[in-house]
Amino acid sequence: MGLNNDIVNYLSNPKRILESELEVRGKKYAAYRIQYNDVLGPTKGGIRFHPRVSLNEVKTLSFWMTLKNSLAGLPYGGAKGGVIVNPKELSERELEELSREYVRAFYKNLGAWKDIPAPDVYTNPQIMAWMLDEYEKIVKHKEPGMITGKPLELGGSKGRKYSTAQGGVFVLNELLIKLKKSFQKKDIKIVIQGFGNAGSNAARILYEQGYKIIAVSDSKGGIHNNEGLEIPEIIKYKEENNSLKGYKNAEEISNKELLELKTNVLILAALENQITKDNAANIKAELIIELANGPITPEADEILNKKSIMVAPDILANSGGVIVSYFEWVQNLQAYYWTEEKVIKKLKEKIIKALEKVLEISEKKKVSLRTAAYIIALERIIKASKLRGEL
Repeated sequence: MGLNNDIVNYLSNPKRILESELEVRGKKYAAYRIQYNDVLGPTKGGIRFHPRVSLNEVKTLSFWMTLKNSLAGLPYGGAKGGVIVNPKELSERELEELSREYVRAFYKNLGAWKDIPAPDVYTNPQIMAWMLDEYEKIVKHKEPGMITGKPLELGGSKGRKYSTAQGGVFVLNELLIKLKKSFQKKDIKIVIQGFGNAGSNAARILYEQGYKIIAVSDSKGGIHNNEGLEIPEIIKYKEENNSLKGYKNAEEISNKELLELKTNVLILAALENQITKDNAANIKAELIIELANGPITPEADEILNKKSIMVAPDILANSGGVIVSYFEWVQNLQAYYWTEEKVIKKLKEKIIKALEKVLEISEKKKVSLRTAAYIIALERIIKASKLRGEL
């Protein structure tokens, strides 16, 4: 992009870093909220409760959110929050207290026109409900738009639960048409790493559309059947056993083996840094969809590029969640709620529009889809910053 040092320095530093120590029943937990950049609008991004949260991680994720919101054409800047905690070790009451403490620590910087949190790793609609309730108690008025990912009863949006997966599927369908021109869905083999909310919903939607899913995995390992897996049966098994381990109608494989299977499509819906310089050369997929944040390292990205493996980058492929969060915010501000069909139709319009722009820049500048996505996102932020006089 030929950016000068002033612009690079401006983009490299978050606007606001908020830190606090939350106390719940005598125990203390480090908490963060980073509002990276707000030139395009109020900041927006999730809050994660995880033992490995760090200030550096939250900073990186808040920058990613800034790019993701910009690329999707949303009127938002980027933010992220985190608490260093293992929520599995807390009782429900302690989890509620921690959620409310988080809002007490940062409420002055939160709000429908300031910074709008959402669920992330190990946080959910119930936690958002507690946070909304605490915020409204403090500010003494109703403001459902101050947080998204809420239960439907408190102003959540229909379609939000599976929106990340649905957005990824819209991107996948379009890119397959571009790669293959004509194909039968039953002949397309798909491998999915990660069977949490995004991975299992992607598997369900793709199975319903007639694709052949040959392998899936969770943190404990994977299952593989080259003739195709019965996804509804596997979802039921996972719900009952909390794991894919022991599922009988498929062979057990490791996550390492799963990533290296010969397949048309590989969907990465687990954690970051799954494809690295050590295994990138062994990847045999034609198309990779990043439903997780940062599942491919920069070194691996270069190797995949040289192998002509197309990668739909995270800031595009997994933006369905934040797009529907934006729709939730819009519905809250209007106090007028949409049907599920309308939400999904508008999600498709928005994510396909972003994809088309990425494909156009990728072809024009002869760069990967990831580089093209970054160029579009950064150009919008830089332009807005210049118009405001910040640059």
